[in-house]
Amino acid sequence: MLLSLVLHMYSMRCVLPAAVLLGTAPTYVLAWGAWRLLSAFLPSRFYQAVDDRLYCIYQSMVLFFFENYTGVQILLYGDLPKNKENIIYLANHQSTVDWIIADILAIRQNALGHVRYVLKDGLKWLPLYGCYFSQHGGIYVKRSARFNEKEMRKKLQSYTNAGTPMYLVIFPEGTRYNPELTKVISTSQTFAAQEGLAVLKHVLTPRIKATHVAFDSMKNYLDAIYDVTVAFEGTVDDKGQRKEAPSMVEFLCKDCPKIHIHIDRIDKKDVPEEQVYMRRWLHERFEVKDKLLIEFYDSLDPERRNKFPGKSVNSKLSLKKTLPSFLILTGLTAGMLMTEAGRKLYVKTWIYGTLIGCLWVSIKA
Repeated sequence: MLLSLVLHMYSMRCVLPAAVLLGTAPTYVLAWGAWRLLSAFLPSRFYQAVDDRLYCIYQSMVLFFFENYTGVQILLYGDLPKNKENIIYLANHQSTVDWIIADILAIRQNALGHVRYVLKDGLKWLPLYGCYFSQHGGIYVKRSARFNEKEMRKKLQSYTNAGTPMYLVIFPEGTRYNPELTKVISTSQTFAAQEGLAVLKHVLTPRIKATHVAFDSMKNYLDAIYDVTVAFEGTVDDKGQRKEAPSMVEFLCKDCPKIHIHIDRIDKKDVPEEQVYMRRWLHERFEVKDKLLIEFYDSLDPERRNKFPGKSVNSKLSLKKTLPSFLILTGLTAGMLMTEAGRKLYVKTWIYGTLIGCLWVSIKA
C-alpha cells in the first residue's frame, strides 16, 4: 500500500507541468494569431519583434518547470558570451530534453526569443506547435536524398535579409544517441570507418547537409558557431555503463540532478566554407565532443567522472525570469476557462487550430 502510494506520488510529479504546458497552448496560439492578423500590413520586422517576445514569454514558462520546478543544477563549462549573438548552435543529441538545453543557454544571454530550430519533418504535424514553430522561423527538413536544400536556403536568406535575430539550433547527428540501440550506433560507426573518419563512441557520426546550408546561407550575417556538448548526470547504471538519457517526462519527475554543458565559441572565420572541408571540420568537432564524453563516462579516475575537464560554473536561473511568464499564461488560460464563451473558444482553438495548422504545413512547410 505504501509502495503504491510512493509510486503514484512519483508519477504525479510531471502531471502539473504537463497540464500547464499543454493547457496554455491554445491561449498562446490565440495571442500569437491575433498579432499575426494585426501585423499583416506592417513591415515584417515589427511582426518578428513581437513574435520573438511572445515566444520568450512561453519558453520562460517552460524553463520555470524545467529549471525552477525540478531544481536541476546547471553546470557550465567553457565560454558562453554574456551578450546575444547571431549564431548556429551545434550540439550532441540524446534526449527530447536537448531542445530545452538551447533555451537554458539562450535565456542567460537574453536571446530566448531568438531560438529557432532545424527540425525533423515529422514534427510539423504536432497539434498547434507544428505550424507555429515554422511561423517562428523553424525549418523542417527531410533526411538524405529527400533533403530540400533549396527550400532551406531560401527560408534562411529571407530571415537574414529581414535582419531576423538568429539562434539556430541544429543537431547534426540527425537522431538521438541511445546506448541501448546498438544497431544504430554500429551502423554509424561502420559508415565513419568506410569514409575514413574517426569512429566515435558516445556520439553518432554527424551529417553535414543542414549545417553546411545554414552556414553558407548566413555566413555574412553570423557572429559565431556554438559547439555545445551536453551530459546528464545519473545516466550510468550499476555496472558503470552509460544508459539512456532522461526523457522530458522523466526529467520533470526530477530524475536528473545535474546537467553538464560545455560550450566552445568558434568564430565564423575559423569555419571552412567548402562542404568537403566543412564535413571534415564537423567530424573533428564531434571527435572533441566524444573525448569530453569519454572523460565524463569512462575515465579510469573516479574523481574525473561525472564532469567535464576544466572549471565549471554553477548557473542558477532566477525566478524573476520565469515566474512572471508562468503567472501571465496560466492566469489568462484560467480566465478563459471560467466563462462558457471562453471554454468554447478554447476547445475550438485546439480543434480548428490543429486542422488549419496541419493544412498549412502540408502546403508550406
